[in-house]
Amino acid sequence: MILLYNPLSTTPGKQPLPLSLMALAAVLETRGEAWALVDGNVVPDPGAEIVARLSALPRSRFAMLAVTVMPGPQLTQAVAVCRRVREALPHVSIVWGGYFPTQHADTVLRSPYDDFVIRSQGERALLQLVDVLRSGGLLNSVGGLSWKAGSAESSGAGRAGGFWSASLSGERNHHVVNNPVQPLTTLDDLPDLPYHRVDMRRYLHKNYLGHRTVAHNSSFGCPFACNFCAVVAMSNRRWLAQSPARMERVMRHLVTTYGVDAVQMHDMDFFISEARTEEFARRIHGLGLRWWALGRVDTLMQYSDATWGQMARAGLAMVFSGAESGTDEGLARMNKGGRASAALTLELARRMRDYGIVPEFSFVLGCPPDPEQDVATTFEFIRRIKRINPSTEIVLYTYTPVPLDGRLYAEAQRLGFAFPETLDEWASPEWEQLSMRRGDGIPWMEGTGADIRRRIRNFERVINAYYPTVTDARLTRWHRAALKAASAWRYALKWYHAPYELRALHRLIPYQRPETTGF
Repeated sequence: MILLYNPLSTTPGKQPLPLSLMALAAVLETRGEAWALVDGNVVPDPGAEIVARLSALPRSRFAMLAVTVMPGPQLTQAVAVCRRVREALPHVSIVWGGYFPTQHADTVLRSPYDDFVIRSQGERALLQLVDVLRSGGLLNSVGGLSWKAGSAESSGAGRAGGFWSASLSGERNHHVVNNPVQPLTTLDDLPDLPYHRVDMRRYLHKNYLGHRTVAHNSSFGCPFACNFCAVVAMSNRRWLAQSPARMERVMRHLVTTYGVDAVQMHDMDFFISEARTEEFARRIHGLGLRWWALGRVDTLMQYSDATWGQMARAGLAMVFSGAESGTDEGLARMNKGGRASAALTLELARRMRDYGIVPEFSFVLGCPPDPEQDVATTFEFIRRIKRINPSTEIVLYTYTPVPLDGRLYAEAQRLGFAFPETLDEWASPEWEQLSMRRGDGIPWMEGTGADIRRRIRNFERVINAYYPTVTDARLTRWHRAALKAASAWRYALKWYHAPYELRALHRLIPYQRPETTGF
């Protein structure tokens, strides 16, 4: 039995399908492996659920817990649950995959309750690992696997009976082996997700896009190397995509079987290929879907007017783009690559206004070496965007390093930044907040950091009152007028400090804030 565990990652009522684990489930099911899914977003006590399920198995039966982990709330719950499983069921193998363990495999494997890490794409590697642990073989034959080798253990797996002994997790004399990552698997060669094995009612939500919105993933990776982005380590600048024909087939299945009327494409970058996007839009035209996806500013600006028109007719309602900075110098420090520029961001806002598609721009603020100037410049740039397209959604983050070579990370290290060395420290409240780009402990902002973060939160409150998000269906015309009137003097004078009256108004009119609640 392979138990797939998705730790808590979102607020109740907005949980997306656990797509990465469902992709693993698909290859397991195709091969006839027994599997089950525990989603921490819908199960109140996933630790108890996991222990109960695995305890019901005979000790002679193969058992594995496979966990997907991102930094933040997912990591915090994953640490607590895996500790509980290891204490209750020390014979069960525990393997982590996803953004966090791919970047921090050594830290994960220094803990006593994690046995393996699969880095990058996991479908083929998980099957290889199951074969080795069940039947014996060489752990170093599993592509992308990180594992513990010690004085008592060679690169062979197993013991009498063929099952891996998790006792090595407690040994002190071990070192971590990082196997080379194997070639990525083309997505059209992978089986369809087993929608029939999950309660789809839990994963269809009413929001700005539709009444029955579902999450989907049609590609893997990204060809760019932004040095603040966790995707780079996962895909090594590769981009693999499902064909438009397969995408259409899946969309029709979701519409006819589950009554889906909207889709959030959770691709790392959906719009890399204009030809693919245009064909997909043509194929789903008439299905009545509204959809959201993520793409780069410079890529989207290269699309033809014909493709933009086709996307709009096919129901494209909103596009998320990492604008990141209001200056070309800031974009260069981030290694955005391509043809990224601040001017293109303004042009994209204007272009999307003409097609009635909502832009959603994220910005990374407080970057070294001068975080205060970076914040002030970004505020002015956002005001320019709003003048061009008032419907633009703005999402603001404070810069948090990722372990990638580049100017930002090098400067962060020079100024004293260091990642935690243990999972327990990573799972602390301080690092959970920092991982979500909202916490303290950033050296170059010490002293001024709290003030900078407060300035960012205050600016968000003012701009979101003056320009209430178009995605909040609860706001009436009178609500919007009241919010705009209350914030008008602050916005006109650029006086964002201590907006206590807007906080009070927010309690009376609980308007949606894109930077914290999405849509």
